[in-house]
Amino acid sequence: MRETKVASVSDMRCVLAVLALLAAAAGPAAGAVEMDEDMAELAKMVRDNCAAETDVDVALVEAVNGGALLSPDAKLKCYIKCTMETAGMLADGEVDVDAVLALLPPALSERNAPSLRACGTQRGADHCDTAYLTQVCWQNANKDDYFLI
Repeated sequence: MRETKVASVSDMRCVLAVLALLAAAAGPAAGAVEMDEDMAELAKMVRDNCAAETDVDVALVEAVNGGALLSPDAKLKCYIKCTMETAGMLADGEVDVDAVLALLPPALSERNAPSLRACGTQRGADHCDTAYLTQVCWQNANKDDYFLI
């Protein structure tokens, strides 16, 4: 079993959920998200852990952050699932939109609520596919702002 140093799981979930949606709201076009050192380190830890766990080609994540559409790559799908589960945004194949919105600052919650609620949980063949399809819906609803950690 591999050891990973992290703050606490609940701290990581809160920070990561906020990071993921702040990134989705602000995106690269808005100059990305201003993160303090601890938040950036936590996001990197989650990204590195999920990338190692899924063996995703990180270039696919970077391509999305450069404006490309999400690719239906199996490893990318499971990477997305890993980051969403770690953030507490996905459990047992169900996206918790209310929890996601509750973690956002009011302005971002208001801005993102309609598209997040409209997307809900996009069911796929398995939890990786469900996470991916939900993110595709989020990306399609907000192409200019979409971002993956």
